[in-house]
Amino acid sequence: MVEKVQKYQFLFSELVKRDFKQKYKRTSLGMVWSILAPLLNLFVLDMVFSAFFRREQEYFTIYLFSGVLIFNFFSESTKGGMASLMANAKIFTKVNVPKYLFLFSKNVSALINFGLTLVLYFIFCLIYKIPFGPHMLTLIFPVICVTLFNVGMGMVLSALFVFFRDVQYLYDVFLTLLRYMSAIFYTVTRFPLQMQRLLLLNPIYAYIKYFRMVVIEQTIPSFEYHVMCLFYALAMLGLGFWFYKKYNHQFLYYV
Repeated sequence: MVEKVQKYQFLFSELVKRDFKQKYKRTSLGMVWSILAPLLNLFVLDMVFSAFFRREQEYFTIYLFSGVLIFNFFSESTKGGMASLMANAKIFTKVNVPKYLFLFSKNVSALINFGLTLVLYFIFCLIYKIPFGPHMLTLIFPVICVTLFNVGMGMVLSALFVFFRDVQYLYDVFLTLLRYMSAIFYTVTRFPLQMQRLLLLNPIYAYIKYFRMVVIEQTIPSFEYHVMCLFYALAMLGLGFWFYKKYNHQFLYYV
């Protein structure tokens, strides 16, 4: 796969550039929206929910920002990945190129936007005087896990979307449900311990919690927690590759 990506490196870079141009086409601020959009989202959520949870959670704005950061990355990456095959059907039906390149380009675009927002996240941490130290380097791990998870999820969604167009509407409903199940704007300490553990069955919440543990609680998650996060990422990635391998030759008949 690495050899194929290198072989089609020019096409891949052009796909990433095109994604950015299409996303910010006819906008006055352009890429500034990559930072401004999550910032405005954070402002609204903070204004609404801070009255309820600020007393329960130290650094509530950072707590909230951690959830927004990870969830937005997941949402943008997977929604873009879902439409990647259909949006590029005119290309791969005429030219023999690896179809996963279109999905990867969407994920790279989302990862760049995530990186820009992450810089803003760290600026907020400095403003709220959160201590920085070597433990912050461990945040690389959940970022890698989320990225792999997004690629796998995008593969599954893009394959399903080729055969069933209804997937896009069902996925919007799923994202709404997932947003409420990921404890983005509420604290989980009020829940029984068993319920808190059940929430860890949600991979997105697990990655959000990882960020909060390192940044807010100043602690590094246990080895078992790392294994869990990695398992979610590799399991979804494996499922995604299985979907592509199984249905790869059928895509041409349905696009």
